[in-house]
Amino acid sequence: MTLAPDDLTIRPITGPEELELFRRLPYVLDEELAGDLAGGRRRPGWLWVALRGDRLLARAAWWGQAGAKTPFLLDVFDLDDDDPGPGPVAAGERLLRAALAEVVPAGAVPPEYLRFVPPDWRDSAPDRLAVERRLAVIGRTGARPLVERLRLEWRPGTPLPPPSGRLAFRPMNGDGELLALMTRVLDGTLDAHSRADLTRMPAADAARKHFEQELAHLRSPREWWRIATLPDGEPVGFVTPGHNDYNAVIGYLAVLPSHRGHGYIDDILAEGTRLLAAQDVPRIRAATDVGNVPMAAAFHRAGYVTFERVVSLTWD
Repeated sequence: MTLAPDDLTIRPITGPEELELFRRLPYVLDEELAGDLAGGRRRPGWLWVALRGDRLLARAAWWGQAGAKTPFLLDVFDLDDDDPGPGPVAAGERLLRAALAEVVPAGAVPPEYLRFVPPDWRDSAPDRLAVERRLAVIGRTGARPLVERLRLEWRPGTPLPPPSGRLAFRPMNGDGELLALMTRVLDGTLDAHSRADLTRMPAADAARKHFEQELAHLRSPREWWRIATLPDGEPVGFVTPGHNDYNAVIGYLAVLPSHRGHGYIDDILAEGTRLLAAQDVPRIRAATDVGNVPMAAAFHRAGYVTFERVVSLTWD
């Protein structure tokens, strides 16, 4: 526990019994917190609060894969928006600095920060103020903007196009084949995370990092993952439909550089969507960078709607 000179108390919650205290500041992830704690994706020591008396001025929470020793994301950071003064801002910065020192191992780079925002958040003065206020506090601790992404959703009843017949689809021949294709598609990628990784590591390492951190944790059969080929068997791209801890998702979707520009992205996305829709799922989620215009356009052509955006900041 940290007791500041002005009687600001900064500490992690003691356990699930303090979730109601933590949820006094509302956010879209609040309903997932109890399940995440029970499933080991969060720990009480990863959920921090800043209190003045019994008033919650700021809070932060980290998320990780079940059983992980360190968190993977900082995905909750909130301030008391009923108090427009400097108090919650100062409390939030103190909270982050104190929590980062405890949650992140010494010498390690803090996990990426994500903020889920409405699709039109810049057009709403209250939403824009709330988002920019939080991002400014995160920035004071050394984080810098990385990317803004669209969060997309396909809903049952949305028409699905029949197969065009231009491509054939087959299961992958082991993880090695997919990793090789993932390495190839990084040439000319528009994805900001991948581009950042390529400044620090070879393409093969960046592909393996993505595979291990994202795809390997999907809770669904690997047999669902599809390699798209021309009729003669030449690979064109791939799609990895699956389930994460919360939803059916299009985990990764790409076209090889030599086959871009022919509209194959529509065929590949349709195949992944059809496979998941056949499982009678309530929705299918996906995401892509705002700057990845071709991918975003493909999702919209397939009937996916943008239900949210996510703003990402990272520490050097």
